[in-house]
Amino acid sequence: MHHNSGGDHLHLSAYCRRWTDWVLTTDKRQRIRLAMAGLAALLMVCCLLVMNAVAAAGLANAAHVRVWTVCSVIGLILVYVAIRSGWSRRFKDPSLTLAQILYSIACCAVAFVIAGPARGVTLPILAIILMFGIFGLTTRQMLGILLYGLVVFGVASGVVALRDEPGYPPVVAGAYVGMVVVVLLSSTFLTTRVQSTREHLRRQKSELARALEQIRELATHDDLTGLLNRRAMFERMQLEQRRSLRTGHPLLVAQLDIDHFKVVNDTHGHGKGDLVLRAFADTVRHSVRDTDVLARWGGEEFVLMLCDTPAEEALALLERVRLAVQAMRVPLPQGGDPIAITVSIGLARHPPADTLAHTLERADQALYAAKAQGRNRVVLEPGLA
Repeated sequence: MHHNSGGDHLHLSAYCRRWTDWVLTTDKRQRIRLAMAGLAALLMVCCLLVMNAVAAAGLANAAHVRVWTVCSVIGLILVYVAIRSGWSRRFKDPSLTLAQILYSIACCAVAFVIAGPARGVTLPILAIILMFGIFGLTTRQMLGILLYGLVVFGVASGVVALRDEPGYPPVVAGAYVGMVVVVLLSSTFLTTRVQSTREHLRRQKSELARALEQIRELATHDDLTGLLNRRAMFERMQLEQRRSLRTGHPLLVAQLDIDHFKVVNDTHGHGKGDLVLRAFADTVRHSVRDTDVLARWGGEEFVLMLCDTPAEEALALLERVRLAVQAMRVPLPQGGDPIAITVSIGLARHPPADTLAHTLERADQALYAAKAQGRNRVVLEPGLA
């Protein structure tokens, strides 16, 4: 008889996956929360086994340990249900880390009372419980846990003292209390250090991200006008060139040059010239569409890329730009007559099979034609109209 082992394996894998999805849900964040709660539960189960072993050895009251075990298991189940059902999402900490730690410390304190001569086993259990707070809680919460733990174990130590157990002299009781305090203090200290380190790393990451963004901005944008620089603009034009070749949509390139900008610099100084360049860039940017791309090409020369735009629409848009620049007035900080400028514009179409360098050259020729015709005008390359 032939057995389909491959099919059985797939069926078993699918069954395990369905069972896992049911237990941990398919939500990624919920799975992480439940997995962490499951790890805490597994460690708690190990502690339960240790306590029951202590009871089986006759060192602790078996009835008390059974009640303690049932209460601990009920707590684990309630935490799982709260997270699995999504009920815990209403809280700032959906993983219920703080609630789990507080409940576990209380259980550990009860174990300290009922464990008898073996109560020393509760100290590493307490350390394990507090270890979960190192990465999930703030320093303020851990300080609260410290006070809570001191109170709870202080009460537990008082109950043990009142029971006056044989073989449990005050020196041993004091040693246990001292160890509890050491465990609580050391865990709080470690949490504070970890939180400080995490905050420092978070700040470093944020500063690094800002620095990288500034470097990227400086590498791709002109620092005076905030526009794309020549290199970034050429890369953008290459992308649009490939898209135009693929889709067949028109791609137009315009070169803009501020008329008599040297006179502005010679008359008012380079500082005022920078004000003019910024004002010009802002005016043009607000006069074109969001889909159009403007860049500072160098000096007082700018390049505008018009995508999916027929020549007639491009001419109307550039005429609107020209008029906006002509109406622009740049006030001087120390007073006096504001600076007025005009712009000459040359427009060329980019044929799909042509190079960008050739298209820019033709746009430049149209720009020089605009200057030769008296400036403050838009000129199309021959054959574009």
